[in-house]
Amino acid sequence: MAENRPQRVVTSTGRRGRPRQAEVARLAGVSQTTVSLVLGGNKQGIALHAETRERVLEAARELGYVPDPAARRLAAARNNLLGVFSFTGTFPTAVEHSYYPFLVGVEQEAAARGFDLVLFTGSSPGGALERVRLADGCLFLGRHVPADALRRLVDDGYPAVHIGRRDELSGLAWVGADYVDASAEVVRRLAAFGHRRVVLVREDDDAPASTDRERGFRTALAEAGLAGPPGGAEPVVRVAEPASGITPEWVRARRDEGVTAFVAEETDTGAAWRALLTAVEGAGLSAPADVSLALLGSPPADLAGRPEPTGFEIPRAELGAAAVRTLTALLTEGEPDARPLVACAFRAGRTAGPPPGM
Repeated sequence: MAENRPQRVVTSTGRRGRPRQAEVARLAGVSQTTVSLVLGGNKQGIALHAETRERVLEAARELGYVPDPAARRLAAARNNLLGVFSFTGTFPTAVEHSYYPFLVGVEQEAAARGFDLVLFTGSSPGGALERVRLADGCLFLGRHVPADALRRLVDDGYPAVHIGRRDELSGLAWVGADYVDASAEVVRRLAAFGHRRVVLVREDDDAPASTDRERGFRTALAEAGLAGPPGGAEPVVRVAEPASGITPEWVRARRDEGVTAFVAEETDTGAAWRALLTAVEGAGLSAPADVSLALLGSPPADLAGRPEPTGFEIPRAELGAAAVRTLTALLTEGEPDARPLVACAFRAGRTAGPPPGM
């Protein structure tokens, strides 16, 4: 496991509390996985360069690192239990919930690999995340996560995998859908139909899934030479409350400006898509005859009876299974750095077509 060592930076000065593995990793210029392997005695038997091992030990000595006894006891107690933590008040087991297909993939893959599951939610007060240490390792599901609490688990070397991209937490393994390319493909299809002014409606937050969708949208918009509203107005509309921010009057105004296609992101609630559908209908318009609509994801289950939206399918069951494979590799091989992106299949649907008059 050869690794490039960056310039050494002493991080112990002025620090309060017990040094963590993540700090040892930064000082040694290696991954946290390598630190865990070296300080844990490399029971997995993974090949490590002698120089790498010595750098880790030297960094640990320099920082005064002492393993957390409780964490070490838990790490040694393998009982074939995988945790699944949902950042929701109740565990989303209803078939119509958007998380349900993830859980199907998780359950099937865990059973195939001989693991049982322990389910956790974010409803317990104080220290909720600490309970996941009852399991050998844990999968995490959530659009918004308590970063500090999750970082403590990762810094302690606890095996954790997030379902969905989480670059902001260094050392956290994740698997995610390729929302960037999938969103770009939707815009390319709209361009092929002849649309020249397109607007994206998204919720006003910074969840990575939303950021990735917007990035793909903007990239394809630029590549195709498309535009949003005239006068240099933003082609991406962020709304805190889609139901009140996206109105029939808003849709009519955008159409009068020449916008012929509206795109919405999928979220847990489907709020942006619901608001857009309601506003278009309230404006007396229909898709795709009067205006084209596209959804970056899949519609909520309660809207399954509506015309199938143009967009893409999120491979939720496959992502759940991939997360289990990543977590079990982390448990058995000490390799959490794999962060696979799973492709999303384009869905032609019935809500997009050529602009009126073409």
